[in-house]
Amino acid sequence: MNYRIGKCFTFDAAHCLPSLPADHKCSRLHGHTYTVEIVLSAASLTPPGFVTDFGELRPLRQYLDTTMDHQHLNKVLDIEPTSENLARHIADWFRANVEPTIPARLETVRVHETPTSWAEYQAPKP
Repeated sequence: MNYRIGKCFTFDAAHCLPSLPADHKCSRLHGHTYTVEIVLSAASLTPPGFVTDFGELRPLRQYLDTTMDHQHLNKVLDIEPTSENLARHIADWFRANVEPTIPARLETVRVHETPTSWAEYQAPKP
């Protein structure tokens, strides 16, 4: 049996999707209050009974704050900033920069553009 935990982070940013037709509303510059939800798992708990200490996820909070918060995402990322691409980008960053330092494994990253719409990336199993 696996234990799972989740943590949500938010940031505000603008983007546009220039590959869409000019008359599509998302081709124009607009903004969102994004919510990034991560799910981590572990086969066993570390003392005092954690999958991982939520405080160990602080580097992700710092990355989102310094790289994406109040930014024009098209200018700070090398990808077209769809929710799907953001979820993959954040997962890749997390797996390279945070996962090696914690006892848990990243399962999924979900990016919400609005309270009712989201995209999810499932990290590959090792």
